[in-house]
Parts: sequence; C-alpha cells; structure tokens
Amino acid sequence: MQNNPNTTLVTPIAPIATTTHGGRAKCLQRLSRLDLPVPTTVALSFDAVHDIANGHLPDIEAILGEFPQDALLCVRPSSEDPDWGGPSAILNIGMNDARYEVLCATLGTDAASALFTRFVQSYAIHVDRLDPDMFDDVTGEGPGALQQVLQAYEVEQEIPFPTTRAEQLAGVLKSMARAWEGTSARLLRQAKGAPADAGLGLVVQQMAYGVGQGECGSGVLQLVSSKTGLPQITGRYLRQSQGRDALLGDASLFISRDPRGPSLEECVPDCFAQLVEHARLMRTRLREEMQGEFTIENGELHILDGVRVARSSRAAVRIAVQLARDKVIPIQDALMRIEPGTLNELLHRQVDRHAKRDVLGTGIAASPGAATGKLVFTATEAQASAARDEDCILVRRETSPEDIRGMHAAKAIITERGGITSHAAVIGRGIGLPCVVGVGDIRFQTRKSQLLTKDGRVIPAGETVTVDGTNGVILLGAPEMQEAALDDAFQDLMDWADAERDIGIRANADTPADAQTARNFAAQGIGLCRTEHMFFEPGRLTVMREMIFAETSDDRRAVLERLLPMQRTDFVQLFKIMQGQPVCIRLFDPPLHEFLPTDRDGQHGLADALGLPLSDVIRRVEAMVEYNPMLGLRGVRLGVTVPEIYEMQARAIFEATIEASRDGDPVEPEIMIPLVSAKREVELVKSRIDAIAAAVRTEKGTDFTFRLGVMVETPRAALRAGDIAQHCSFLSFGTNDLTQMTYGLSRDDAGRFMSDYVRQEVFDEDPFHSLDIDGVGELLTLGAQRGRTSRPGITLSLCGEHGGDPESIAFCRAAGFDYVSCSPFRVPVARLAAAQLAIGHKIQ
Repeated sequence: MQNNPNTTLVTPIAPIATTTHGGRAKCLQRLSRLDLPVPTTVALSFDAVHDIANGHLPDIEAILGEFPQDALLCVRPSSEDPDWGGPSAILNIGMNDARYEVLCATLGTDAASALFTRFVQSYAIHVDRLDPDMFDDVTGEGPGALQQVLQAYEVEQEIPFPTTRAEQLAGVLKSMARAWEGTSARLLRQAKGAPADAGLGLVVQQMAYGVGQGECGSGVLQLVSSKTGLPQITGRYLRQSQGRDALLGDASLFISRDPRGPSLEECVPDCFAQLVEHARLMRTRLREEMQGEFTIENGELHILDGVRVARSSRAAVRIAVQLARDKVIPIQDALMRIEPGTLNELLHRQVDRHAKRDVLGTGIAASPGAATGKLVFTATEAQASAARDEDCILVRRETSPEDIRGMHAAKAIITERGGITSHAAVIGRGIGLPCVVGVGDIRFQTRKSQLLTKDGRVIPAGETVTVDGTNGVILLGAPEMQEAALDDAFQDLMDWADAERDIGIRANADTPADAQTARNFAAQGIGLCRTEHMFFEPGRLTVMREMIFAETSDDRRAVLERLLPMQRTDFVQLFKIMQGQPVCIRLFDPPLHEFLPTDRDGQHGLADALGLPLSDVIRRVEAMVEYNPMLGLRGVRLGVTVPEIYEMQARAIFEATIEASRDGDPVEPEIMIPLVSAKREVELVKSRIDAIAAAVRTEKGTDFTFRLGVMVETPRAALRAGDIAQHCSFLSFGTNDLTQMTYGLSRDDAGRFMSDYVRQEVFDEDPFHSLDIDGVGELLTLGAQRGRTSRPGITLSLCGEHGGDPESIAFCRAAGFDYVSCSPFRVPVARLAAAQLAIGHKIQ
C-alpha cells in the first residue's frame, strides 16, 4: 500500500491533498503533523472511491495490514467541502463473536454488547439498506438485545451477519461509494454548490472505544461561541459513548465548569487541559477556529477529527477579524473568508435560525431582514398604526409612489406582484425595510382586507405575522429574532476592506434618513438621489397636482415657486449630511399621471382642493393615462416638453449649494438627466440649466461649480454614448431600466414567470437580480468605450440595483468604471465585495 497513492496511510509526509482525498483526510494529516493523539488512519482518494463505486475494490488486506489484527475500525466520508455532506459514518467494523468475547473480558459485557449491537444495526441500515423498522421489536440492553438484533438480521437477509473484518470493511466501502454516486445524493450536493463531478474520499480509522470500565466517553470542544464568535470554551461530553453521541443526548456533561451541571473539566481535569491546549494549537497552526472531536478511553485522550467551527454570520466576522488581530492570518485572508452577502444578516434583524416557523407563503426575497407586526392593507392604515406606536406589516398588490409614507410607517412590506427591482423592492432596500414581493402562493383579497393561504387559512387584517425578507418567507406569529450586530469586529472588517478596494462605492439615497444611513455605512457620496419621492409628501402632493392642471407655462412656474423652497430645503439637508461628499441628483423622472388619484374618492378630494368641477378632474386624469407609461412621457421628455419642472429643480439645487457651502465643506452637486436617448435632448436641458446657474450666480453674488451628466438607461443612449458624452461630465448607467428595455421585460411583472425561466435554463439568473453580462453588459461596455473615446476622463458609474451585487461590481472594475452606487444597506456588502475583487486581482 505504500506505493499506492489512492490508499494512503495518513502520516505527516504522505501525499494527501484536499483536492484528491478530501478535507477530513487533509485535516487528519495536519493534526498528525502537530503530534496530536490521532488514531491510525488510512485515506482513500476520490479516484479509489470512484473505482469502488464501479465495482473495483482496493486491496482490502493491505488496508487492514496497517492496523493491529484485533483493532475495530470506523469509516468516515471526506468530501472536498464539508458542506457537501456525505454518507453516514460506520463505527466498530470488525465486531464478531470472537472479538465480542475478548471485549466482554476487557470492557465489560454491557459495553461490548452495546458496540456489537450498534454495529449490526448500522450495517443493516446503511450498508444492506434494510428497513430500520426491522429492529422495532428489540427490547432491553446487553447480550439479550444483541442476540435479538443478530437474529432479526438473519431472518431478514436469510444469511448470518458477516463475520470477517475484511468482508465487513468491503461492504462498508462499497455502500458508501455507491451512495455518493447515486442520483439523489448528487442532486442534493449540487443544490449546496458542489460541482456535478465532485469526488468523495474515505478515511478508515482505528476505533478508540469510548466505552469501558474506566473513564470513557466522547465529545466535542471549541474555543469560541458559534453564535457570537466571542471566546468561550464550549462543547459537550457524554460518558460511555462513541462518535458525536454527546451532541444528541440529554445526559451529556458540559465541557467547562457550569453551574447548571457537572462538566468534563471537573470530572477529568487532565484530559480537559489537554483538549484546550490541542484546540489552541489547532487554531494557531491550522489558522482557523476548529472544533475537536475526541474520545476518552480509560482516561487516555484521542483526537478523532477536527472540523471548522460552525458559525453564524456574526460569528464568522468576529472569528476572521480576531484571527487577523492575533496575527494568525493576514488581513487580506480575513477579508476573503467572509461571503459579502452574509453581511446582510449583521445589518438587519433576522429570524433566529432555531426558531419554529409556521410558513404562510413564499415569494421573492427582495429586501433582507425580518420584522413582526399586524397586517394592514393600505398606506393610510400603516400611518395610523405608526401613530399609535403599533408595529404593522403593509400588504399591497403592488406599491406605487403614493404608498411611500405608508411604507416608511410599516415595519415590512408584502406584495402580490413585482420582482427584485419593483418599486417595493427598491424602496425597501433603500430604507432597510424587510420586503417579500411576488408572493404567488397566497391570494390577496384586499377588498376583504385578508389573505388566503394555499392550505385554506384566512389571515385577516390585524393578525400578527413576520416577514423574513432574507429568505422570502411569510410566517404566522412572532418567532424569536436575532438582533443586528454592527460591533467593533464589523467596523474593523470594513476599514480593512476600504484600504484594499480600488473602486468607489456610493449609495442611492432619496431622503435625509437614507443619506444618514449611507453616511453611517461610509458611502463615498450619493450616486443616485431620486427627486420624485420628495413630491409625494402630503403638503407637496396637492401643489404638484395643481401644477399638473395648470394651463400655461407661466401658471406652472407660479405653482412651482411654492415647491421651490421645499426642494431647496431637501437638498440643503442632503448636502449637509454628506459633508462635502458628492451628491448626484437625478432630475424628475416619473410620468405625471402617477401623481393623480385613480379612485373616485381621491378625485373628489382633488376637485375640492383645486376648486374645479369633478368632471374636469376626471377628464384630465383620463386624458393623461398612457398605455405604456414607463416608455411614455417621463424623464428628459418631461424636461423638454414641460421645462419648468427642471428649471425649478436646478434653481433649488444651486441655491441649496450656496447655502450648504456657507457653514460646511464646499459642495459640488452632480445633476443627472434621466432617460436620455439623443444628444439633442441633453443640449436642450443643458442650455436651460446653464441659464439657471448663471441667474443664481448673479442674484446671489456667489460662484459655485456643478457637474452635469446623463443616466444611461436606454439602449440607444448606450450605443450613442460617444455623441452624448460631448456634453457631459459623467455617464451613470441605470441598469434597472436598461435591463428592462434590453429584454423587453417589465421589471414589475417578470417575477410571475422568472423562476420558471431560470429553472428551465432560458436565463442563467434573473437579469434584474444579477447583471446580464452577455447582453446588458455588452451595452455597458460599448457605452463606456464610446463615452471615454469621445471624452477621455469622463466619470463612469453604475447606479442600478445591480450596484450591490458582487458579480456586477467585478464587471464594473474590469470595464474601468469609477464607482458603483447601491441601496444604503448594501453599501457594506459592496465595500467588502470590491475589496475581495482587488485582493483576488493581486493574487493573480
């Protein structure tokens, strides 16, 4: 066997690698290099196990030759990634009548009987694939139970239980190899991210019994809390047990001294001290927090395995950061160990992973976090609940800008329609509100103010539910929660990330609260401020509607004069919060009809407010309705045809710039024109904004600078970026609309069928969730290249919801973009992802 790389005795210098023999085999080799008391072990490679599955056994006698003739053995799986799983371990291989008699004399009859009984049952179930029910009639313990088990096996199989160690080992190896190669096992591990051809190694190890007449038992120990990552010696120990039994039984002892009961530290202090020392050595030399699996046999300690400590997202950050603080690993390594998306669990409350869940329905996980409250079905009811200090969950078929105040008042949002970039999803992520959209397995009976679940339950308004926006689940009741944890470890991680990354990270922020969140998360400015949300405040909405009903340009200007100070105040607040950092303000974008009431009560109220006949209001509302408003009179088209709106906004921006610069850092606002398709649109708007800037400079006697740019969100704008860039300081690619227009997909409706498309491999991924590199990405590349060719040094950015996606950030880095902008609560995710990309580039 010494010359066979596929069946290798585990020694410090044996040719063993994670990629050929699996993580467990490699870890056992590392433990042996540390001179830890690891039982004799033989590792079988991926190739060897694949051959076994195809009917070609290795030299069983050569494997057995590495162990004492009377040793019992166990076989454990060794996959490349422990998360991919593997078949169950089989213990006590080699038990037969002769070995049983010997062990009765040395361990005691009860202990020997327990070992033999366990092996027969395990072999029958996992090797011969027999029904566990065949042992239901077995009663008692000791020799009597053993005889019943052996008899049940013989009756079922019509042959006696195999007696030789070689026959038993061969059966176990064949069973485990074939189980790994089976279709269900392959699909299961592929769902966990394993490649289709992932290999399995096996380790054959000499048993340390854990049962007997002296101090015997088994357990696990680690040095940190799996929940928090803070130092805490934890684990369990169970006397007279094997494997990981200690984790299952209520009779387990605590590891260290504990007022709740006896502990290993008190009962076997020498073994406890050795275990702690071994765990510290593993942490330092293996550069990871490890959980040691151990067995004590007659007071002698054996280390059977070391596995990476299971950890929550909060613990993962703490562990990685502390290892770097202690110089065990480099800072770059600590950054690479944290999956960026897991930071969402630190930024928001989450449903505790151990909490009981009564699932009402599922949808698209549109905005992470979890919240509990009483169901309400209108924005007005949500505001009323907030006024009473009652937590509520807002339920809508789909949200619109009119729901903004209700969304701010609610603790979470549920919608029947919509996708990852729908209105509810974008706003939810922006303000850190848990949100589940596209909930197709619940009937929304909004007129009755109730939900009807798939299993027939009626959930009325006022019922307490929990929205798990991280997993896209609606739960009944109020399960236990885990609070957000932005501690010193998180802050260190973010500081280290900023020192490594080489692309800017800004935030999409529409309100002072959004801007403050962005500032708290160290965003490098605001990359997208959607000004239309400012017009839906109750005091402004009526004025906005009055402007829409104005007949002439002068009348519109007169009405907009009343909105000017409100807009100016908004911008002053944003500028002061960002303290001199860039703020990119997108001019008015939505179609005007969105500001008009569609229901008869709302139209009555508008008629009263404006002093107009109801028939005139209804006629005007109907006249403004567009068949396809997202492709209609909106964005720059409004700026060209109703220029008074953009003129008012430009004046508000410039006057706010002067005011905010008086007491703080100088402000250089960025003004962004939305939905551009042609160079002439930019020329027209630019000339008016320049005229307003000149007028404000003259009126205020103060100079200021600003930058004008375009939001590239139509395919034509990307293709004609060279022409457009001649009049711009920056091009910001709005991938929400650009994806929508490139695909001809409604981002609000695509959620209804997108899962089917992804499942049937029409699309690899929802293009609104992960940037379509091949299609939309090509438009971005062309736009960037043509823009920079026409105007070298022009600033390039991405400000769609893809800005917080690590793969999209990778694309932007490669394309030479200056920054990405994303929802405030995704800023930390983007900062870490950008750092990892920069580190990965250096490694290459």
